[in-house]
Amino acid sequence: MLAIVCPGQGSQTPGFLAPWLELPSVAGHLAALSEIAGIDLTAHGTTSDEETIKDTAVAQPLIVAAGLVAAKSLFDVELSTLPVVLAGHSVGEITASALAGVVTEAEAMTFVRERANSMAAAAAVTPTGMSAVVGGDSVEVLAAIEASGATPANVNGAGQTVAAGTFDQLKFLADNPPAKARVIPLKVAGAFHTSHMSPAVSALEALKPTLSPQNPQVPLLSNFDGQAVTEGSAAVESLIAQVSRPVRWDLCMESLVQRGVTGVIELAPAGTLTGLAKRGMPGVKTVAVKTPEDLSAALALFAELDGQS
Repeated sequence: MLAIVCPGQGSQTPGFLAPWLELPSVAGHLAALSEIAGIDLTAHGTTSDEETIKDTAVAQPLIVAAGLVAAKSLFDVELSTLPVVLAGHSVGEITASALAGVVTEAEAMTFVRERANSMAAAAAVTPTGMSAVVGGDSVEVLAAIEASGATPANVNGAGQTVAAGTFDQLKFLADNPPAKARVIPLKVAGAFHTSHMSPAVSALEALKPTLSPQNPQVPLLSNFDGQAVTEGSAAVESLIAQVSRPVRWDLCMESLVQRGVTGVIELAPAGTLTGLAKRGMPGVKTVAVKTPEDLSAALALFAELDGQS
């Protein structure tokens, strides 16, 4: 079985969509997604600078759109016909939910637009941020984060936990790091997946009645506990609650291993989750689909899986 994973905020880099615009179908697809998102995704994915695409209101729709574009370029059949399992990290769970058939592309872009704008507004109330804690003993890492007053917002496994909180809290953590660990500030504009984001949860609850969720057509893992969600309504509830509760990517990886996943394909803007998989899922092959040049390697991984079945 193959896992298709979709990255979260912070995975974007300036100009990362430029190579994708060389594919004939991408310009029109991005233009349609831009209209729903209310921003020019083509410009932000090709010419906008790092500071611009760090903005939550830009980054989140951009990342979801990139995953949808990459998936459409990679798959010419319904995913429900393939032996795959889907998972997304943070905002990437919206991408995964769209690919699983829980929401349409239009609903996914509407959801991420409202999510991004409401999270940006929530982040503006109090200056907050996130820092990755890399290395160290997991118990000591969690203790150090707790001592700083921050929250372990992303428990990513493979020796990486992301703390979120006020800048004072993150500075205290950086000045008092766990033994054998590094504290690295992340390119995000708020303390996501914490109580700081509670106003965004309310905004998405208000949006919920406009959605028509369907049951996942392929296994779709939740960030909450790494387990599959089987009902469309439950998947949407998970997407909403996820905004202010920790992402447990470590449990998602454990679930993928338990399901017998032998390969991981990460959709654009790729690299972060395959990096975690290399350390947290030993022996599992990975392909990061960063540009169209990586599509052939992803297809080869599918062909290898077919040959084993």
